[in-house]
Formats: sequence, structure tokens, C-alpha cells
Amino acid sequence: MSNTIQYRVSHETRYAYASEVVHAHQALHLTPRPLANQHCSDHRLTLTPLPNYSHSATDAFGNTVTRLEFEWPHAELSVLAEMTVTVTSPEAIDFEVSHAWDQERDDLAYSSHARTSDELEAIRYRMQSPYVRIKNVFVDFASDCFAPTTPIAICALDLSNKLHRTLTYTPGETTIDTPLLKVLDERRGVCQDYAHLMIACLRARGLAARYVSGYLRTAPADGTPQLVGADASHAWVSVYAPPLGWIDLDPTNGLIVGKDHITLAWGRDFGDVSPLRGVIVGGGSHTLEVRVTVAPTV
Repeated sequence: MSNTIQYRVSHETRYAYASEVVHAHQALHLTPRPLANQHCSDHRLTLTPLPNYSHSATDAFGNTVTRLEFEWPHAELSVLAEMTVTVTSPEAIDFEVSHAWDQERDDLAYSSHARTSDELEAIRYRMQSPYVRIKNVFVDFASDCFAPTTPIAICALDLSNKLHRTLTYTPGETTIDTPLLKVLDERRGVCQDYAHLMIACLRARGLAARYVSGYLRTAPADGTPQLVGADASHAWVSVYAPPLGWIDLDPTNGLIVGKDHITLAWGRDFGDVSPLRGVIVGGGSHTLEVRVTVAPTV
């Protein structure tokens, strides 16, 4: 079986408003990140209505963000992102060689020693953020995954697997505003809840973890089960585990991220990488439809 696969991705977002939007600003995170094992060879946006202003730039986390302004009234907004992405399976790594989690916690804590560029980058993802608050209850929940001196990558993998076992994937029962404490109490949610909860457990122990948005292969390869979270945008977690660097884990499916995943963007939490987020004047209530297809080209 080839370790490289090319995908054609279609991601359509459609808003229908109860009344006309008279002015709007939108920010889109719909462009795949260039990575060592991922390359986007074709990318296009189809927008209805056409914006009066469009500009792409790099945000504070290194993601491509496209900013749009609509100056004319509109009752609907359609954003269609189409792309061709080639993904190669990451090389196999030995999780056992990562630093002990408690050593890494101490290394990331405040001190007067000079920081490497990798440490400075990791520290950005160690603190609480708007959707990920640090609470002792998250330390307690993950306590069986963090035995003293255990390699951090092993701890993170155990935590990912625990979330996969103990939470039930339930679309429609949570929203982005559902508190993590409620998700933990009821043990139900969707991929963003799994990711936020895993990040909370890691940061509560002083470790660095970031939220990753992207896609999953829609149709599984022959003989493999359908992954949970396909046919929609997906989310997983990246954990700082030196000397290995960042390790990507998918707690929704309980696996190590591989060539079935396409990375769009990463940040502290969902708020930094929402596929489409904006400010509108007018509009009233709205309905939202999202359709995602991720299919191999051959």
C-alpha cells in the first residue's frame, strides 16, 4: 500500500439569513498548511455574493487567513473551498524516547534560563485560552495517564485513548459554547469537545498542546472502519514532546494522526482557527449548512 495519497476536498458553507445583512466582515481558515508531509497543489474559493474586498495573509500562528468584506446587502452567503492535497504518512517514531512528562513540565515552567525557539513557540500553547480553562478536575480525570517519569508522548497517547473510550460521540448535543466541565461530566460531545478536553488535561499539568483543525478522509480504505468525524471539518490535538517535536493525536478516533488527516490550521483553541468567522450588521436569525467531501483522486 502506498504511503502517499492525493485528495480532492470540497468544503461548502452556506448561511441563509432571516433578513438582509447590510455589511459583513468574514475571516476564513480554509487553506491547508504547507507541511513536510502535506502539499496543496490547487486551491480555490467560490464566493456568493462576491466580496468587495478580499485579502489573504498569515495570522499569528502561521496559518493562512483570508479576510473578506461585503458592503452590499445579501440574504445568503455561500463559501465553497475546493483543493487538491497530497499527504504522506509520517515516519514511524518511538514515543518512548520523548522526555518524561514531569521533566518537560518543569522545563516549560517559568525560569531565568535562555529559551530555544522551539520552547518559546511551545509556551504559547501552555496557558489557558478562551475555550480551554485550566481546572484541577482535568488533572484528576487524567491522573492514571501520567505516572511519574513516563515519556510525555506515551502519556498523551494514553490520554487520547482514554477519551476515545470514555466519551460518546454525539453530534448536535453540544455547541462551541458548551463548557468543558459539562462535557466532562456528561462524557458526550463532538471532535472539538474531545480536542478541547484533551488540551485542558495537558495544560492543567503544565504541558503544551495546540488545537488542530482539518479534514478526515470521507470514505475509508477497503477493510477499514469509517472514521468518526468524516463528512465535516475535524479537530485533533498536537502535543509538544521533545526531542520528537509535536505529536498529533486524534482522541475522537483514538489514533495517531496519519495520511487520512489533512491539516488546515492550528492555534490555542477553536476560536483561533474557526473555518469561517465574522461580524455582520443585520441578518437576524440564520440557518447554516456545511458539506464536506474528502475523496482520493484515484
